[in-house]
Amino acid sequence: MTRRSVALFVVLGVGVALALAFFVSPLASSEPDGLERVAIDQGFEGQATGHAMANAPLADYGVAGVHNTWLSTGLSGVIGVVLCFALAGAVVLVIRWSRRRGVAAVSEACRANDRYGRERRVRIVEPARRSGKAVA
Repeated sequence: MTRRSVALFVVLGVGVALALAFFVSPLASSEPDGLERVAIDQGFEGQATGHAMANAPLADYGVAGVHNTWLSTGLSGVIGVVLCFALAGAVVLVIRWSRRRGVAAVSEACRANDRYGRERRVRIVEPARRSGKAVA
């Protein structure tokens, strides 16, 4: 795959994810989720107390300050997609950076001095790949 096709694939994927997050997330069921349903069925939902994240900007699948429920839920989905994509992009950049650092360290280690103190380069030759056939 070329660099351009990978970029196009990523852009289209993120676009589809953003569209789904904005237009489909407001259609999610408003019924209680798993833990709430169990609490209701077992009769201890009245004992629930507030938690530290109850007043967070994206609490309860909505954006604080947006009073239109549909828009609030859609924006919450979009923010989640953007945050996940940013985190994944950061991980990719860190991995690429660490690999480049590893290659630089190997090339630095391949430098050596000869017995007269002159720097010489040691060439690393990768072993030839063999097919499954026996070599005579």
